[in-house]
Amino acid sequence: MGTNIREIKGRIKAVRNIQRITRTMQLIATARFQAMQKKASEAKAYTRRVGEVVGDVATALAESGAGSSHPLLTAPAKAAGRHLVLIVTSNRGLCGGYNGRVLNLARQTMKGLKGSVVVEVVGRKGIAWCKFNHMEVAQAHTELGDAPKYADVAAIAQSYIESFEKGQYDSIQVVYTKFETMSRQPATAIQLLPLQPPKAAKVAGVAAEKKSNLDYEFSPEPAVLLAELLPVTVKSTLFQCFNESVVSEQLARMVAMKSATDAAKKMGKSLKRDFNRARQASITTELSEIIGGAAALE
Repeated sequence: MGTNIREIKGRIKAVRNIQRITRTMQLIATARFQAMQKKASEAKAYTRRVGEVVGDVATALAESGAGSSHPLLTAPAKAAGRHLVLIVTSNRGLCGGYNGRVLNLARQTMKGLKGSVVVEVVGRKGIAWCKFNHMEVAQAHTELGDAPKYADVAAIAQSYIESFEKGQYDSIQVVYTKFETMSRQPATAIQLLPLQPPKAAKVAGVAAEKKSNLDYEFSPEPAVLLAELLPVTVKSTLFQCFNESVVSEQLARMVAMKSATDAAKKMGKSLKRDFNRARQASITTELSEIIGGAAALE
């Protein structure tokens, strides 16, 4: 019985240590989530405004009869038969089903593309997944960390722009976790290139099919402005994908660690009850032995 009590006490101590660790990780994830959410919100406002400006310029260009035949808006004239898919995952685990949702959607996205698929991955979890599935990774981006910088993301986007303009890919897709609300962070796949024409769909996640009641005077010409703004749109869109992925990751880790902390607390209470019962049984046994021994001496 004494051994059982010591064993339970050891388990109680271990559970308390785990509870402290998970609680600390929850607080760290909460702080990082709040910081990245603010950053993502600010970047989202910029991305939305860039999309609106691109929509206005493209509309003015179309109304002038010049059309919008920028290379970033149309698929290559000669199909390359290749697609690039960028999968954004995390470097660390303990974040619930965050990586699983993204990787499942990435698998579905790649199956839906016609032709060969070139895979690039952000995060060690995605690299491990590709290795497990014997999938070749063209390039792994592990240098971005928990707080991606615009300059680093812009360099990646610029390489995609150059490759697409050379006709190396028919399309470039990004699979990431989109942060919508505190309770909804769906895995999302977007087409980064070619950009959807502003009059037809969405640019940078904002509906751009609208006609302004204002008359603009452009300087320089709309075609020149569009050539300058479209690369900026691609870079800001990719940066927003990275920001929302990090926000969603920290939120998922925060929720997972809170669940682990609550589970450890519940287990601690259960073990404390078991300890009290074992101690009570031990005391009862000792009292019975003392009373039995005293009765035998009489």
